[in-house]
Parts: sequence; structure tokens; C-alpha cells
Amino acid sequence: MDIRKLQRVIVDALEDVKAQDIKVFNTSHLTALFDRVIVASGTSNRQTKALASSVREGVKEAGGDIVSTEGEDIGEWVLVDCGDAIVHILQPALRQYYNLEEIWGDKPVRIKLSTPDPFGGARSSEPDEDEEDEEAPAVKKPARKTAARRK
Repeated sequence: MDIRKLQRVIVDALEDVKAQDIKVFNTSHLTALFDRVIVASGTSNRQTKALASSVREGVKEAGGDIVSTEGEDIGEWVLVDCGDAIVHILQPALRQYYNLEEIWGDKPVRIKLSTPDPFGGARSSEPDEDEEDEEAPAVKKPARKTAARRK
């Protein structure tokens, strides 16, 4: 499966179960074992388990393979190995403590996250045309308005 499609399927599956703070990182320059690391937070053991289950089901439905799942018995940190993508689902305290973004996060992937649709509309599982596989550009801070500009 194409890596862009795989990451879209995983992000959609995480969003379906209301994952928080989803981040996608390109790791192809760090290891040959996988191309993406996806990190997300769940608020409870039950939610992290449900997020992992949603990812497994979504990837299988899209024709992908699940290599393994670890940590589901406790549910504080669940890892889903989807071959070319590794998904870490952690509770916020563990995520802050282990700070996986520091290890894997030097090349974030820009990906559109869906906004909650109050009318229950469906979203596409296909990769967006304008999604980038490269690192996201640095966010520029807006210039401060000076007293002279305001007048």
C-alpha cells in the first residue's frame, strides 16, 4: 500500500475514535525499518485500546497488513505495527514523559486533520491531493504591530 494512503487510513481511524494531538513524522531518513511514525493520545485505557482496534480494522479494510500490536493488555501505551508505519497511542502523561516527538519528530509530515462535522458527514479515506510527504515548513510568527502601524 502507498505510504500516503496508509497514513491517511491510520489518521482517519484515529479520528473516528476521537484521538487527540495526532502527529505524523517521516522517519525514512532515520531507519530502513519503517517510513512513518504516528503518535496520538487517548484519554483512558479504554480509549487507547479502542484507538488501536480502529487502526487495525481500518488498515485491514484498506488492504494493508498489521504486523503486530503491543501493550493492549494494559492500555496505557499501545503500539500498532502497520509495516511501513508505526502507530504509538499513549495517554497524555506517558506521552509527555517519553516525548517520542523528540526522538522521531525532526521531519513532521503535513496532513489534513478533519474537523468534527456536527452533521455527521463522511470524509474520504483517500490521501488529499495537497498533502505533503516532506517535512512541514517552519511556522512563521506573525509580525507584531507597532504603535506607528496602528495609527
